[in-house]
Amino acid sequence: MNPYRMAMPPRSWETRLRPRLVRLLRRFRRWKRVQDQRLIDVEVRGRERLVDLLKGNVGLLLTPNHSTHADPFTMYELADQVDRPFHFMSTWHVFEAQNRVGQRMLQWHGVFSVDREGNDLKAFKQAVNIVQTDRHPLVIFPEGEVYHCNDKVTPFRDGPAAIALAAARRAERPVMCVPVALKYRYLDDPMSELLEVMEKLEREVFWRPRPERPLVERIYSLAEALLVLKELEFLGAARSGAIVARLQGLAEHVLGAAEQRCGIAPPAGTTIPERVKAVRRAALEKLESHAEHDPQRTAIRNVLDDAFFVVQLFSYPGNYLTENASIERLAETIDKLEEDVLGKYSATIRSRRAVTVAIGEPIAAASEKGNKNAVGELTETLERRVQALLDELNGSQTAATP
Repeated sequence: MNPYRMAMPPRSWETRLRPRLVRLLRRFRRWKRVQDQRLIDVEVRGRERLVDLLKGNVGLLLTPNHSTHADPFTMYELADQVDRPFHFMSTWHVFEAQNRVGQRMLQWHGVFSVDREGNDLKAFKQAVNIVQTDRHPLVIFPEGEVYHCNDKVTPFRDGPAAIALAAARRAERPVMCVPVALKYRYLDDPMSELLEVMEKLEREVFWRPRPERPLVERIYSLAEALLVLKELEFLGAARSGAIVARLQGLAEHVLGAAEQRCGIAPPAGTTIPERVKAVRRAALEKLESHAEHDPQRTAIRNVLDDAFFVVQLFSYPGNYLTENASIERLAETIDKLEEDVLGKYSATIRSRRAVTVAIGEPIAAASEKGNKNAVGELTETLERRVQALLDELNGSQTAATP
């Protein structure tokens, strides 16, 4: 996982979308997509659904899965293909990493910042206003984090559904949520590079590389060794049993301890990402209330580190490769290990890639009040629809493979 600075945002950035400039820079974006992400081809399926919606007076919220840092480039290409620039909600860290020119360029491309760990009312209101009145769709990645699991969506956060429903209650036009699936594939075989990284990973834990063994076995052996180290650190002893259960058990133990230190008791059924968000918010509030040299800040920082570790654990499904050891799943797993074990900020892009974008059937956001479960129900529906689109894409690509 990519670590990012845990702090209160220094400021917020609003969208200043300039459609003419976005269109003018189309060729530059495509060049940068190829240069930075080695993303050669973008195929869109169901484009006519989105085009038909854009012809009418409809508020649109697009909710793609978020498995790679190439996703914004893919969604910009979709916007170019339907000739309608989009607005994007993005973590404030994206702006912080840019100079003033880069920040302004993001704003001109419709990007605005959000504090994902807090209750960012300004970003919420801006998003609601876009969906309520703007002719340009809004894109939000409901997973929040980049988990490097292209075949499986992780639990959607409920913010996008809340935005859509709030806009629907105020809008004088229909509000539609459009599930979008992004499925990447390699155009060249990256296996030689994957094996090189695997050797580095094995040497990192003081093992002699074992090229004679299948790559899947080497990955799981390494994963178990790393898991044992973390079990010893947090539990005092290594556990036995299936890796999936051990990953879940360790995540639950570490997160539960962090919640206890923050005085949080999450409601039953709350997902790990939402629980992590609550821990981070509470820890950041405590951090703000202590002076710079207060010794208690170290303990609070440890809570934030533990929360990040839980997100790392959560990003490994455990059975991802046993279900299907495709070259893409092998690469995604090694990408995460390269970031988590070798300290690479962002995993190496190992080959030319292509992506298929699937536009799903739009879902109307209900405008009536009174349904207390409306946000949760819409969130579950969007998550289920995006997963179904991914499953359909995987099936069609598998059938097309000789």
